[in-house]
Amino acid sequence: MVTHSKFPGMSRLVDCSLRLKTFSSRSEYQLVLGAVRKLQDSGFYWGTATGGQANLLLSTHPAGTFLIRDSSDRRHFFTLSVKTESGTKNLRIQCEQCSFFLQTDPRSTQAVPRFDCILKLVQHYMPNNGLDTQSGSDTKRAYFIYSGGEKIPLLLSRPLPTNVSTLQHLCRKTVNGHLETCDKLEQLPAPIRDFLQEYDAPV
Repeated sequence: MVTHSKFPGMSRLVDCSLRLKTFSSRSEYQLVLGAVRKLQDSGFYWGTATGGQANLLLSTHPAGTFLIRDSSDRRHFFTLSVKTESGTKNLRIQCEQCSFFLQTDPRSTQAVPRFDCILKLVQHYMPNNGLDTQSGSDTKRAYFIYSGGEKIPLLLSRPLPTNVSTLQHLCRKTVNGHLETCDKLEQLPAPIRDFLQEYDAPV
């Protein structure tokens, strides 16, 4: 299956005529442009795959498998599709005030965290992120998907890759997962530091 993003190649500016949602500001444009660059490097960005295609792609995989795709809703840029025990669920990723966050449900009383990067959003909902190593309990506030009368906890375990990642990218993700502080990053040689900062997430 070959998919293409509604966001053109990063060698030129985004052609707004190809977009569904318009940018509210120059800052939002830069935020989304940066998100697209990182998503294209991530290996789990499926571009213009539809909800039906995402369901088919995820159908043979275990619960917790997920992908990011362009939103078919003209009010949003991206959608998170995730396989749950109750089937595939599609969650819109909202973009407001230069931050990304998952769609909110009127039945939920919890505020959803906001992030300046989609990769940080994804990492937040993956296992052990926010785990209190002293008590062994999850200190995060859980996110629940309300669907068909069910209340399903969101848990992202593994992304569905579009292709095989390069060894360089796999190494970069591993190193990012072990850089606990910025001090460690500053100790690295400049070329390696720049390479890591181009994609600064372990996912």
